Formats: sequence, structure tokens, C-alpha cells
Amino acid sequence: MNHEYAAIGGLAEFNLAAAKLLLEDDSDVITSGNFVTVQALSGTGALRIGAEFLHRFLHKGTKVYMPSPTWANHIPLFNDAGFEIKNYRYYLPETCGLDIEGFVHDIKHAPERSVILLHACAHNPTGVDPNQDVWSEISKICLQRNHFVFFDCAYQGFASGNTDKDAWAIRKFIRDGHKVCVSQSFAKNFGLYGERIGAFTIVTENQKETKALQSQLQILIRPMYSNPPVHGARIVSTILNDPQLRETWKSEVKLMADRIIHMREGLVTSLHKFGSKRDWSHITNQIGMFCFSGLTPEQVDRLANDFSIYMTRNGRISMAGVISSKIDYLAESIHKVTHN
Repeated sequence: MNHEYAAIGGLAEFNLAAAKLLLEDDSDVITSGNFVTVQALSGTGALRIGAEFLHRFLHKGTKVYMPSPTWANHIPLFNDAGFEIKNYRYYLPETCGLDIEGFVHDIKHAPERSVILLHACAHNPTGVDPNQDVWSEISKICLQRNHFVFFDCAYQGFASGNTDKDAWAIRKFIRDGHKVCVSQSFAKNFGLYGERIGAFTIVTENQKETKALQSQLQILIRPMYSNPPVHGARIVSTILNDPQLRETWKSEVKLMADRIIHMREGLVTSLHKFGSKRDWSHITNQIGMFCFSGLTPEQVDRLANDFSIYMTRNGRISMAGVISSKIDYLAESIHKVTHN
């Protein structure tokens, strides 16, 4: 095995495989070569590369708009890169679903040429994703307002079980004419948490821009961490570049996603079995590893104190941690703390 340093931008075969997974093997972007992908230190590292790059080259005073709520690390990450953070409405507690009106209004009224951070799929922490109609509307507004779109894609394949479906929004925005940038993580969908494997991709206008951006990203990365680790990148590259291994991996990712979806369905069924009259449909409408249950902080405290069930005080359940043998106990306990 070659133990030499990787290039500043990482392993070339990994970068191309990551881009193809994200953008589709035969997409116009891939076939034209109008993109740059660099290996990153998982999703966090990819986000930081993107944030530093945009802060260096966008006009002074550009603000980054994030959903409310969002992954907690998004805020300090972009703050540390020098950006002022603003929020757009996203989650509606009354329905435990998407605040479509607030989402559309706030993106439409953000200053022109703002950076709009979007979760590609399996929104963290709510599990609430826009449908394709809403995505199309947001894409249209972002084009009209000349916003720059930054997708965070941490769960491709791990949301619906289909890697193409989970990348639909990204591909739609590109088809609409956006030159997006995207952070990718392979922590969850490959189980490579400790290997810190991710990628940062930016879609370019032409080959001249591709070469310029490749150079600028290398200039940015060199003093940050010089070059990325190779072991996890070789694992991902080996699997994605082998048709048989890639299909095996896709089937295993689907198996994991289906298990989480099954746990959601089982929890709702069990809640009704124990007599809950509440509408728990948001549990199955949401997607991905996490569920915003709608429980109050007081109800969460009671679950912990009386039933030894632990979750964050905003009511977020890690659905990946729910197991079949405990689903009735979880449902009965939730019913007891929510039953009036």
C-alpha cells in the first residue's frame, strides 16, 4: 500500500466518485467537467472549506441565511469564517412540519446575493424536508434574487434509502441554472465516522473557471491542514468505483434507511395501541435519523426522570437508536407523559 501523502485536494479517484454519486454519473456537469471536487475532513471540513472560500471571494457584507433550527455546528462554523448569520423560518412547531410560508417569504426577502444554506435531505435536527414543489419554488426564488446556494449533504442514501432521490434537490437546482456548492459527508452512509471522509464540490461555468477554482481551493487548504487522510478515502473510492460493490453498498444503505422508516411506523402504531388520540403523523412524515417529536421540555424531563428515556429537551428523538424490542416501552412512556 502506498503510504505517501495525498495531494492537497485529496485522492483524485475518490473526488470523481464522490462527485458522480452526488451529481449523477452521466450528468452534464460531470461530462463537461465543469466542477471542482476536493476531499475534505468529513462534512464539517467540507463546510469549512466552502465557508472560507466564499468569505474570501464574495463581496464584503454578504450574509449567510440558515434554517431555524439547523445543525448546531453550522452557526459557529460560518461565524468563525467571518460571516454574519441570519435565519430563515423553516420548522413550524404547531404542525411539527415545514413552515412553507415563512420559508418562501424569508428567502424572497433576503438581500440579493445572500448565501442560502440548505440541507439536501434529512434535515438535521427536525427530519422535515421540503417536497419537490417547494424545492422548485425555492430554486426559482434564489435565481430571481441572485442568491448563492450552499447545500449540506450529510445523509445521501440514509434518508430515503435511494441515493438519487436524496440528491434530487441538488440536481434540480443545477438544472435550473444554479452554480451551487455542496458539502458531502461519508460518516453516516459509509459508517466511517472516525476516518473523517468528506468532499467539497462547486459547480463552475466553464473550464477556465474550473482551473482557477481548483487552484484557489488548493491555496486555501494548504495552510489549513495541508492534505487529507487517505485510508477512508480509499475505502469509499474502492466501493464506489466497483459496480458490484457499489450496488451492494446501495442495498445496505437502503436496508438501514428502511429500518429507520420501519421504526417510525412502529412507534406511531404503538402510540395508538396504547390509546393515544394525538395526531402523530409527523413522525412518519419526517425522514432521516432524527425526529422532532413535538414533546415539550417538561415532558422530556419526565421521560428521563420517570422512565429513564433520554432525548434532547427540544424533543428530538434519534430514530436510529430506537430498537424493535423497546418500541412499545417508548410508546407507552410517551403516551403517559402526553396524555391529558
